Amino acid sequence: MAQQFVTIDYIVFALYAVLILGVAMYMSREKKGHVKNSSDYFLASKALPWWAIGTSLIASNISAEQFIGMSGSGYAIGLAIASYEWMSAAALLIIAKYFMPIFLEKKIYTMPQFLERRYDNRVRTVMAVLWLLVYVFVNLTSVLYLGALALNTIMSVPFIYGIIGLALFAALYSIYGGLKSVAWTDFIQVAFLIGGGLITTYVALNAVADMYGGSGPVAGLVEIFNQFPEKFDMIIEKGQIMIPDGEGGTRDAFQDIPGISVLVGGLWVANFAYWGFNQYIIQKGLAAKNIKEAQRGLAFAGYLKILVPLIVVVPGIAAYALSDGALSPSDKAYPYVLQLVPVGVRGIAFAALIAAVVSSLAAMLNATANIFTIDVYKHFINKNVSETNMVLVGRITSFTALLIAFLVARPLLGQLDQAFQYIQDFTGYITPGVVVIFIAGLLWKKGTANAALWTAILTIPLSWVFTALTDIPFMNRIGIVALILAGVFITISRLETKEDHPKAVHIYKGLFHTGTVFNIMAIGIMAILAVLYIFLW
Repeated sequence: MAQQFVTIDYIVFALYAVLILGVAMYMSREKKGHVKNSSDYFLASKALPWWAIGTSLIASNISAEQFIGMSGSGYAIGLAIASYEWMSAAALLIIAKYFMPIFLEKKIYTMPQFLERRYDNRVRTVMAVLWLLVYVFVNLTSVLYLGALALNTIMSVPFIYGIIGLALFAALYSIYGGLKSVAWTDFIQVAFLIGGGLITTYVALNAVADMYGGSGPVAGLVEIFNQFPEKFDMIIEKGQIMIPDGEGGTRDAFQDIPGISVLVGGLWVANFAYWGFNQYIIQKGLAAKNIKEAQRGLAFAGYLKILVPLIVVVPGIAAYALSDGALSPSDKAYPYVLQLVPVGVRGIAFAALIAAVVSSLAAMLNATANIFTIDVYKHFINKNVSETNMVLVGRITSFTALLIAFLVARPLLGQLDQAFQYIQDFTGYITPGVVVIFIAGLLWKKGTANAALWTAILTIPLSWVFTALTDIPFMNRIGIVALILAGVFITISRLETKEDHPKAVHIYKGLFHTGTVFNIMAIGIMAILAVLYIFLW
């Protein structure tokens, strides 16, 4: 389903690439006489304003798996898949109010660094190694693979050229400039991402309206709602929707969106792990000018998350209406609607997709470099490393991680029917342990280092046991394993001591105070979510 691009499309895309690289190089400059240090490279000199934080969070989050994978899920399941986006908006508010004040007060660079300050060096090391393996062999690899797959599907770009092109593009502007280049260019990336995505959504809904004799995107959305009301159910019951399993049969969509669990179950665990304790995400908050900017930035990201389903889920639902459900596999939905975009505008829509991929790659590269440099190299190899050499080590680490991801992408993911499931399976194994260790460390003074260590050790085998021996939905598995690990953590801590841990976080009056602007933004997000779920229940 390759698209026919014309000269103007290529020109638009080329201008986008030149703009991103130009801004990245400009923002990478240092004042005369100032040598880039680790704070500049890994935390953008701790000078990010709220709007840069919010847009960078979204740019790091949205990638090919959203455009291709979530559109496919929208096609197969409907708007219910938007819970992944909308519930994360609520989680961002909790993270902003209760987690960010502690992280910023501790003046940390990385998440493993916090674990040593709260527990001990063993917990820091275990989690640092685990995160490095996940970032290189799961996150970077899958984003490269899915991005190249999207290029191949949409433009017939040979897979190997696609993966090389994406890797080089991300490397050119992120490895040299560090987080400052990533964060400031992400504002432009998000403009393309949302702008191009909205164009695609507009065209798709307009086409639906035309098919039913109407006109305009609103009429198209109304027609889809009238013709296929089941696509707008936010809470799915068991057996309600059967979807293709990729092997010629069908499976229950309840396995992906298990009813009320999206509101009160394991999705909260996944959201806290991803938005609150994931280095390449929370690093943007750590780089804030101050706590107010960090909290407003996370709230702004919450509003953008509410908007995201309009550009990644609704096109998939529109594709279902336009094709009468005849597309197979479902992941063809986004390429299908992209071919409806007029010649001359496809370059913008395509730039949106590429912006999503390379901005995620850039964030992951910087986070990988940050953890390796701070938690491995400086901590174990050269404790007296200079600031200049830390930046050099970070650049070498980024390049090495990208090279490894490039080499293993196809061997690891090439034989899988659902590459997106590869991400969910592996990250979902460590998610419960991460959340228990961090939330207990942040908010419970009696948690011990041994409890944290055993929680880290048990999270993967426990998750594997539930996967191998049960058929419960992925989201429910995360929630149940998290509860079991919480019990393990509390039991070990209580058996060791009844006293507060000497490294416990000091909670004092005013620590969780939030300003008027953030409070108004938070009320707005919760009101919007309440309306959406009440209306679409």
